Amino acid sequence: MKRRCRGRLGAAGFREETGAGSVLAVGIMGALVALLLATLPVATLLAGHQRAANAADAAALAAADTLSGRVAGFPCDTARVVASRNQATLGACTIEGETVVVDAIVETPLGTVRVAARAGPPPDASGRPDGAPGNAPY
Repeated sequence: MKRRCRGRLGAAGFREETGAGSVLAVGIMGALVALLLATLPVATLLAGHQRAANAADAAALAAADTLSGRVAGFPCDTARVVASRNQATLGACTIEGETVVVDAIVETPLGTVRVAARAGPPPDASGRPDGAPGNAPY
């Protein structure tokens, strides 16, 4: 009794691997899609954080300019306008001597990102910002 093989045998006696490349390509594409889906939330949060940091920095600098008298107006109002122009919402705005501390808030599809920034005169010889309280966490 002869045994029959279920596949065709190639020249070397191995079964042909017709279609194996397609299976491999589908597997690689699936792995790439899974990698993309895993990194997309992280990239979204990083972009939101950068946008909030940019808005907080700009708002703090604008408020410090207003506080110093270089720009007319009220520091926190100026900070609010600059934050909204940078697609963020102004959270807290506090004036500590000649220093302004602001929080910028950005909404992302994955949550809220809040970043603080400080602006004012340069530090004095002790390394503490001029006008900042002694217990400031900067």
